[in-house]
Amino acid sequence: MSASSRDPQTSWFGRSEPNHADAWSDTTDLPWSTSTHEEAGPRGRRDDQSFLRTYRTFLSARALLAVVLLALLAGNWLMGNRALIWIVTAVAYASLALLLWAWPSTVAHQRTGGAPGTPTLSPRQAVFSIGLDLAFFSLLQHLMSTALNTQALLALPVLMAGVMMPRLVALAVAAVASLNLLAAAWIQGTLTATLSAQLTEAGLTGFGLFAIAALASELAARVAREERSARGSLELARQQAQLNRLVMEEMSEGVLVVDRQGRVRTANPAARRLLGAQGLAPLAPFQLRGQSAWQGLVQAVDQAVSAPLQAEAGQEVRLHFDDGSRRDLRVRVRFTRGHKALQAEDMCMLWLEDLRIVRARQRQDKLAAMGRMSAGIAHEIRNPLAAISQANALLGEDATNPTQHRLTRMISENVVRLQHIVDDILAVAPGARPPAPAIDAVEATQSICNEWRLTHGLSDGPSSLLQLRLTDLSQAPGPLRVRFEPEHLQRVLVNLLDNALRHGSGQPGAIEVGLTWRPARHGGAMLVLSIGSDGEPLSAETERSLFEPFFSTRSRGTGLGLYICKELCERHGAAIDYRQHPPAVRHRNEFFVTMPIEPEGSALHIA
Repeated sequence: MSASSRDPQTSWFGRSEPNHADAWSDTTDLPWSTSTHEEAGPRGRRDDQSFLRTYRTFLSARALLAVVLLALLAGNWLMGNRALIWIVTAVAYASLALLLWAWPSTVAHQRTGGAPGTPTLSPRQAVFSIGLDLAFFSLLQHLMSTALNTQALLALPVLMAGVMMPRLVALAVAAVASLNLLAAAWIQGTLTATLSAQLTEAGLTGFGLFAIAALASELAARVAREERSARGSLELARQQAQLNRLVMEEMSEGVLVVDRQGRVRTANPAARRLLGAQGLAPLAPFQLRGQSAWQGLVQAVDQAVSAPLQAEAGQEVRLHFDDGSRRDLRVRVRFTRGHKALQAEDMCMLWLEDLRIVRARQRQDKLAAMGRMSAGIAHEIRNPLAAISQANALLGEDATNPTQHRLTRMISENVVRLQHIVDDILAVAPGARPPAPAIDAVEATQSICNEWRLTHGLSDGPSSLLQLRLTDLSQAPGPLRVRFEPEHLQRVLVNLLDNALRHGSGQPGAIEVGLTWRPARHGGAMLVLSIGSDGEPLSAETERSLFEPFFSTRSRGTGLGLYICKELCERHGAAIDYRQHPPAVRHRNEFFVTMPIEPEGSALHIA
């Protein structure tokens, strides 16, 4: 025998629909789902609340019926039919019905034959509701004359049992009501000599009571299953919304949900970073209109609303912030109806990308193959280069006149230059490397700056060309350690200092090196190493190609300095970038390196 045939609650009218709530409970292996034990409590409480509402509905119907019956019997009393037992019985039934309606007890028992956790009436509740109705309506059936048919009243306890009790109990109540009808029909048929007609009428009524019990129980079970399925779908939708929110927060692209009035309904952290000059824009909701820096985005929204079919192609928008800085964005607009929508919707989604990152990613894809090829060529050049250097040294030994010495010196200088290029290419070549040590960033920066001063013969003090500025470092909770190879950090900082010296004014304080501590917000505390110069600001064309390999503004430059700095920073989990300040700021050109701070308690290896 199958499990469904043993279950008293199984449908008699065909195969039940699949229970989506049970299917949802099988997804507990998913990382975002909760366990069955955690859901059992809230789900049981919701079932109890729904059951109590249905129970109160039946109690209200019983109370109303009791009042109507009491009024009818009072009318019969006034019309001369003064049967005291009827009035006493009706008053007692009405009092109990009203008392139970005014003070219903809570659900204390669960069904044992049905689905686990399905609420049902306790024995006391069943006696004071279904049992009381059966007793009173049966007494009326026996006491009333044949002129007043009270058989239809028995449908109320049968219906209540079908909805509020297990199916077998509901059929038992229908059986008790049918036996009562047959007994009353036997007595009245014997007294009036209409036994056959009375039994036929009672039998048909009893059959109807059985049908009511079966149909009510079936419909109640189906409604309960649909309610559990709806709750499962609601829980699934809630979990999906949480998953969507998590995906949006972790996206590198900025996402804005904007309405026709320019009000931002939703903004992920990436979008808030792109909309702010320094730090993050305010939390949603906020207004785009009225902000001069975001005027380009407002125009993009207006164009998308007026021409939704052309809005998804994307456009470039430039944001001008109050501090004089700017940011170029690529903006794409999407509508929930898709590209076939003929009319604009009330809200649209804006996808924001930093154009510098987009272009850098495109250049990176194009240069990836060339980088691998360059590394292979650099390895092949090393051996011939060593042979040329050795041959040139031998020729220098046999040189007898100044012309020959000048030629050998030129060969030696170019060999050294080629050797530097090969070393630079191999420095950024991919390959497995041991983990970097955790170093004291403040101490390392000070040491590198002092060594650079000595190398270039610069003085120290207030009149020095190089000034070191430490900002908010006293508020840091502990030592500022970063994961970085000391030699690589020195190479990055020296390269940036050389560029600042080359393009600066040469006046005291022309170069400013700063260290700024940023407390933990989302991904941990950060340390920002900035190198500012008072030279002429870079052009837009130069700024777009700063970190490209083999790009240089000098005739004899290799164009690998900033590219190697970027590669070394990314290798250690840091980031390097450039920003231009307004004319009121002396050090308009600023390169800054953002490095994650090593948390306290981690395994440190100090180089």
